[in-house]
Amino acid sequence: MLVVSLFVHPGREAEFHRFETEAARIMRRHGGRIDRVIRPTGPAPEGARPHEIHVVTFQSAAALEAYRADAELRALGPLRESAIARTEVTIGTEGEPYRGGAS
Repeated sequence: MLVVSLFVHPGREAEFHRFETEAARIMRRHGGRIDRVIRPTGPAPEGARPHEIHVVTFQSAAALEAYRADAELRALGPLRESAIARTEVTIGTEGEPYRGGAS
């Protein structure tokens, strides 16, 4: 499971959408998917808030590596660079949610 924060260059939202559409198609081919898209709102200093946060899953670490190495994804590099200023990725596993209440 990955949590991916994507910071888009101002005014490059259309390029970002094109890149993400193609990247998601390639991701599916490798057994990955974007499970949730979060669009943060509220006040924040310029550049401090990501444009989108994605929760992404892959069937395995090998599937993730195959996606990252995909030649078609690499060919999208120039489009990605024109759209995305920075990306922050956290890789982990799903845990149990906290339910609250007495211990």
